[in-house]
Amino acid sequence: MAVPGKKVSKKLSSTLSPGSEEDFEVFCQPCDRDDLRLPAAGYCVDCQEHLCDSCFNTHRRPKLLRHHKLLDKDNMPHTQNLSTMYSSTTVEQPDDLTSPCSKHTKEMIKFYCHDHKALLCSVCVTLDHTRTSCQVDYIPDISGHTIDSTEFKDTLKELDKITEKCQKITAGLKQMVAKSNTSLRDVLAEITKFREEINRKLDELEKEASDAANALKRENETRLKTTEETCDSMIKSLKASSDMIKHLNKTKKADRLFTELKNAEQLLQDNEERISQLKTTGVTKEYTFDPNQAIQTLLQNEKSLGTLTAKILKQPSPPSTPALKSRTISHHKNICVKTSSDKYNCYITGIAASFPNQIFLADYNNHSIKMVDINSKAVQQLNLDSWPWDIITTTRDELAVTMPDYHTIQLISYSSNRLSKKNTLKVDGKCYGISYCQGKLAVTFQIPAKLQIMDLKGTVLTTVITNSNGENIFSAPEYVTTNSNAIYVSDYGMKAVIWLNWQGEIMGSYEGMGFPKGLAMLDEGSFFVTDKEKNKRNILNVNGDCKKSTTVLKDLDRPAAICWCNATKTIYVSNWSDDKKEMNFIQIYKMS
Repeated sequence: MAVPGKKVSKKLSSTLSPGSEEDFEVFCQPCDRDDLRLPAAGYCVDCQEHLCDSCFNTHRRPKLLRHHKLLDKDNMPHTQNLSTMYSSTTVEQPDDLTSPCSKHTKEMIKFYCHDHKALLCSVCVTLDHTRTSCQVDYIPDISGHTIDSTEFKDTLKELDKITEKCQKITAGLKQMVAKSNTSLRDVLAEITKFREEINRKLDELEKEASDAANALKRENETRLKTTEETCDSMIKSLKASSDMIKHLNKTKKADRLFTELKNAEQLLQDNEERISQLKTTGVTKEYTFDPNQAIQTLLQNEKSLGTLTAKILKQPSPPSTPALKSRTISHHKNICVKTSSDKYNCYITGIAASFPNQIFLADYNNHSIKMVDINSKAVQQLNLDSWPWDIITTTRDELAVTMPDYHTIQLISYSSNRLSKKNTLKVDGKCYGISYCQGKLAVTFQIPAKLQIMDLKGTVLTTVITNSNGENIFSAPEYVTTNSNAIYVSDYGMKAVIWLNWQGEIMGSYEGMGFPKGLAMLDEGSFFVTDKEKNKRNILNVNGDCKKSTTVLKDLDRPAAICWCNATKTIYVSNWSDDKKEMNFIQIYKMS
């Protein structure tokens, strides 16, 4: 007879009953699945399982099992179909319950505790979450309602929110690291520049010391040469006198000998004086070099060329954060900018604002830059050798103008209300749009279509032509506008405004335009763009993330260049009008 608690081999006949040759009892099937053999004390008709005393009593308690029909020991079946039982034990775990328990790694997750919101295995239930202390359910019994449930949808939304936050953090950090690396590139350039200045100063000091030593050396050589020449002359004259005296004495010519002796006496006296003079012409010195103590102390004591000062960068807010404001824009007035010296109607391809009532214009047709006083309407003009395209202010008294035909950027001074040419920056293509931000220029080119970021000396820092897949980003890039976080390029070939960061990476684009032209950045991160296509001819205000826009001016006369003055809340617009005379006017709008 089987002993309670004894493990039994499962290689048995298909049906067992009391009194068989191995005399097994009818035993508890749930416990048997845990390899524990206990005598049956009852039977569940719904589960079709024999139960021990503990399982029989526990079977009454869970809400989901209370409706099950239970038979006591006297009324229960006294035979067990082991083939069915063992078949059921091999498949009692559904295929998708395959996640191992984190605490009991050999056990699978099968249960859920509502009280502790915990996923459990059989061991967890037995040890820590008994059915008497916790509300525990078998997962297959409660999982059906989760399909397309509210919990399913809400969980996905929360997962998407966290994902978006992570992406924003990564994008923000990427911008900060790029900004930090840009500053470090500037630091390295400053270190090199400082070292060059030190080298230049040391070279000057070295040259000064070397020149002084070489001058003394030349003095020594000059004095030696003079002395040698004087002494050689004296020696020759003395030898000649000596030879003559010897000859006269030998030939017994007393009169001439007497005279020559007297001449020799005078010669000796003269040469003695010359020797005395040679001895007193200068003192020959031996020199040593004593290093400058201040420089020597500096080299010994200083441990660095300088220090790196850190400023903590805050997580940048993307330019798309602020919503587009509701703007009221009204026409203010038009100003004629054609002068008496202009041979043709104006075509204003670039506009820049400086003081609240002063703007600068690039006049393509008349090869000139114009400075216009809005109040007095006075126009001052600087003629150029070729047609300009775009114009931007860089410093308090300097303009930068793109000259496509010459492949140059012309720098122009406007101090004292006068326009005058300065130096030019040579570039490697037909440059069109130009924008300035924090010491850097963003410049668009055509043939090939590209964007370049450079410093104010024309040194190219970044060239953008293709994306990460090697595909051309631009088709016909024309105008560009910038702020500290972003670069926006209007491309009429792509019929879009393309958004990049200062590392030249594409961040997005605003598409579906007809003929995008001029761009102007607003202080809160959105921008204006003109659309010159025949059926549109509007000015749009586009959000920084290029996802939303609103039309602020409609049905204009083919708007081209645009400029925004934040101080006066004024928009300046030029146009390529069907009425050519209208091209001589700048349209001025006020925004409130």
